[in-house]
Amino acid sequence: MSYLHSIGRHLLHALKNLLPIVSVVLLFKLIILQQVPENSISMAAGLLIVALGVALFLQGLELGIFPVGKSLSNQFARQGSLPVLLGFGFCLGFSAVVAEPALIAVASQAEVISAGRIDATTLRLLVAASVGTVTALGVFRIIFGHPIHHYMIIGYILVVVVTFFAPPEIVGLAYDSGGVTTNVVTVPLIAALGIGLAASIRGRSPLKDGFGLVAMAVMVPMISVQLYGAWVYAQPDPALTLLSSSASEQSSAPHPILTGLLDLATMVRDVLPIIITILFFQYVILRHPLANPRQVVLGFILVIVGLYAFVIGLKMGLFPIGTSMAEQLIAREGYLLIYLFAFLIGFATTMAEPALLAIGKQAEEAASGQINAAAIRLLVAIGVAIGITLGVWRLIHGDPLHYYIIVSYLFVIVLTLIAPGYIVALAYDLGGVTTSEVTVPLVTALGIGLASQIEGRNVLIDGFGLIAFASIFPIVTVMLYAIWADRRNRIVKQEGV
Repeated sequence: MSYLHSIGRHLLHALKNLLPIVSVVLLFKLIILQQVPENSISMAAGLLIVALGVALFLQGLELGIFPVGKSLSNQFARQGSLPVLLGFGFCLGFSAVVAEPALIAVASQAEVISAGRIDATTLRLLVAASVGTVTALGVFRIIFGHPIHHYMIIGYILVVVVTFFAPPEIVGLAYDSGGVTTNVVTVPLIAALGIGLAASIRGRSPLKDGFGLVAMAVMVPMISVQLYGAWVYAQPDPALTLLSSSASEQSSAPHPILTGLLDLATMVRDVLPIIITILFFQYVILRHPLANPRQVVLGFILVIVGLYAFVIGLKMGLFPIGTSMAEQLIAREGYLLIYLFAFLIGFATTMAEPALLAIGKQAEEAASGQINAAAIRLLVAIGVAIGITLGVWRLIHGDPLHYYIIVSYLFVIVLTLIAPGYIVALAYDLGGVTTSEVTVPLVTALGIGLASQIEGRNVLIDGFGLIAFASIFPIVTVMLYAIWADRRNRIVKQEGV
């Protein structure tokens, strides 16, 4: 009965978080476009299914993924074997990303748009290997207590240097590939690994040292994918045409029941590598049974069912109307409404982001009252809204993407040097949790739709990159707030004295 009560609490919370998206949709449809939303019943049902999916997912995290991640970290820390810990970090990072739905979607789009020059499978394996490697590196950093900003500053410098040598066709995709590696399963699991490990080592702070793995997982694929693109575009053009084959594959639509079963199988496939990794290290390496196997199994089942309901609800309720609204806004004269839509949809989707809910809760618990989860979510949502709006402005005006990204990273580096130490790792991680199942499809569709409709824009060069803006600016807003709050507290203390 306690499980049902907890799921009900999560359901009410999810419905409240979806309210901003509904408000944006109704605002643009009823007031600006002056149209009654089509398929209103389907949309309402889809939103309810999304809310139920989020509720089941969060309950599954609490029962299965969080306890197992922290338990494994504690056991490995007590064992004290550095090679095993690094191996676990690599396998966990690789398995969590290789079947990431958002990464699969972006990689498939890149393969089609590039006419086969970019191979979707190779891109996914490269990104997964990058995340696995950087997760192991993040574990190394926590064990030896290295400051996160040293790693991030060096990483950002490498991203900037590689960008100057990468072909323009790969830059936007590379930045987006970094953003889509962190989803509603990856973020909580990697965050649980870092927090659990930091809590198990004497002298480490879960807030200061435990966060940062997600941020590193976002950064490194940007480097590896640009290097891959430099190699690909140095080769002769294979002149493959995938559009005709993809069209023929879609000519006969499967039965809805079969489609539903395939979607559920996909969700199982997405979570299966994580389950295999956990079971392997728990029973083969540690040779110790799970503390509460029934609860863990129930947790993973709820995660799978919750993700399934979440994706089905999005397809029913949000994607169709979001796509039609984007096309209608592009067709209208002037771009002011597009900027407004970009800002509001960035804010609304981020406020409803399950991964942000999860990591915000973890941060609040780790900070012991020093951080408020609701305030963090609001700051991140504002950052995403600003970032996507700026990204749309760049796309419309046709400016080179890397100039914006380089200046933004330099600004982040400056803020890193002056921000309070407790917020740095968390701020970097919060930049990674903004690009998940809700945000990525809507933002990617917006970017590709704009690039395909505006004369003189290249879909591969200009269509990608919005996700990168959505990842950078939450770091800026969170750090700026922490700097302001820290200085305000100092002034209050001085006045009190």
